[in-house]
Order: sequence, then structure tokens, then C-alpha cells
Amino acid sequence: MSRSLTDEAIDRIRGFVQSGRFPAGSKLPPEQELATELGISRSPMREAVKALTLARVLEIRRGDGTYVTSLAPSLLLEGLGSAVALMGGGSVLELTEVRRLLEPAATGLAATRITDEQLAGVAELLDAMHDAVDDVERLTVLDAAFHRTVTAATGNETLTTLLDGISSRTLRARVWRGTVDRGVTGTTLAQHRAIYTALANRDPGVATAAALMHVDTSERWLKAHLADVEELTGE
Repeated sequence: MSRSLTDEAIDRIRGFVQSGRFPAGSKLPPEQELATELGISRSPMREAVKALTLARVLEIRRGDGTYVTSLAPSLLLEGLGSAVALMGGGSVLELTEVRRLLEPAATGLAATRITDEQLAGVAELLDAMHDAVDDVERLTVLDAAFHRTVTAATGNETLTTLLDGISSRTLRARVWRGTVDRGVTGTTLAQHRAIYTALANRDPGVATAAALMHVDTSERWLKAHLADVEELTGE
């Protein structure tokens, strides 16, 4: 199947960005000038710019022109969470497998890099989780913040964004609701406490093991409730 002019324009512009001709934050030439260089009309040129804008590669500033964004991982990958929310069935379990591979390793790395300030932030979130033990929605928000703070301590923005997207708010809410319903909230909170203690001791091995135990608990719950997968992945 032949590729459209729009697809070709997208690849050419993306190539210009990757080569450094249009670096992050730079302004693109006027639309007509760029279309002429690419040998296409303004219509496919416009569509290419729209597509790259949706992908957060370009930013249209009304009255000023089109610019390359910062190209930060958090920006380019921000749509991951929305995609995760649409997945169901086996795809959900695949995501938990990816999380099981990444999150323990990230937690172990965080144990070697976390600052005292970041550690204090994790402790505050943990205390808040204990105070919100009967509030599923609040626990969901705090849980996401807890793990994001831990992952952010690695200093790896790409890893932080990936894990943030994979561990969507919807799935967290379902897991916490199941935890509360089964009356085992204390066990789950104890797993968070174990993660914090390992971080405080700067022990990457124990931190990795504690995070693996925690992710495994969530994965087991999801597997036990695959019959309700539509509920698991719906808002």
C-alpha cells in the first residue's frame, strides 16, 4: 500500500527534529516554505503538523507559528495512561507483567539515589495512606503519589513516565477497592511500609524484593478478577 503525502511529510519533519535541524524549542519555517521544500501542497502539510501536534512533537502558537516542543519524555509519553485505560482482558495482564519487570528494579535503583527530602515525602504519603484506610478514592490518589515519588527518586524521567502510565488510576482504584472489600488493607499498607523501610536503609536488594512482593499481590488480585475485566478497565 502506498503511503500518503501526509505520512511522508510526518516522517520528513520528524527526521528534521531527530537530526537536530529543528531542535527542541525551535520555530519551524512558515507553512508554505516548508511545504515547498517537501514538495507537497499545503493541505497534507497542515495534516502532518496536526498529527505531530497531537503527538506532542510540535506546538502551534496562535499568531506566532509552529514550534518543536521540549520533547521531554513526560510530554511525549503522556498519552500512555489514556491508552492503558482502554485496554482489557489479556492486555491488562500484560501491563501488570511489564510493571512487575520495571517497578521492582526502579525501586531498587531509587534506594541508591533517593534524597532525604524525597524520603521524607514518601514517609508523609505513607502516613496519609494509613489515615485514609477506609477511603478508597483517597487511597488511590495517595498510592499513585507514593509510587511516583519512589520512581522519581531514580532521576529517570522516562522510567517514571512509563510506570505512571502503566499503573493507571483506574486499575489502582479497582485494586484498592478489592483490598478494602476483602479486609486486607493492613497487609497492603505493610507492603508499602516495607518499601519505605528499605529505601530509608538505602538497601537496593531489599527494596527490589519488597516492591516485587507488592506488585505480585496486585497481579494476583487482577488474575482472580479477570471475569470482571471490563469493570477493571472502565472509569
